[in-house]
Amino acid sequence: MMEPLVHDTTACSSPRGEDADSLSCLMAATSRGHRVLHAALLAEIDLYPGQDRVLSALWDNGPQVQNRLAAMLGIDMSTMTKSLQRLERSGLVSRSPCTTNRRLSIVSTTPKGDALRPEVRRIGEETQRRMTRGLTPEQVETLRSLLAVVRANVCPEADTPGSEAPAAHGC
Repeated sequence: MMEPLVHDTTACSSPRGEDADSLSCLMAATSRGHRVLHAALLAEIDLYPGQDRVLSALWDNGPQVQNRLAAMLGIDMSTMTKSLQRLERSGLVSRSPCTTNRRLSIVSTTPKGDALRPEVRRIGEETQRRMTRGLTPEQVETLRSLLAVVRANVCPEADTPGSEAPAAHGC
């Protein structure tokens, strides 16, 4: 089992004298804690962080052209290529040339990859359960709402019309 994260006040030491309880420091520490927790849970099923998102996008949208999959997830092509190489070596996805444009690769999950779906869902639920431990359902909804506002403030492109994830695309 994972060790609980320790509150690292040195992470927020800055020339500006930023307080460890400032919103910026709390957000950074929370984000870091989420990444560490989620990565540890994914490691239990031999996945790296982000690979769960790739698999989920394929499960939700079906086979995708590799560059569209990268756009859906908001990651660059080199990161997508590295992730797909690992997933392919693990036998969780396959890539095949598009029949109408051989320069494009179509990414699909394999039966072995599809078999991970319940485990990936369980890990997502466990991550959320641990993050919200001690909060009431109302507080969780308030937190969700507040984080959506913060996300819109720091990632304005996430809320611009037409920025939704591209629809599933076939060749």
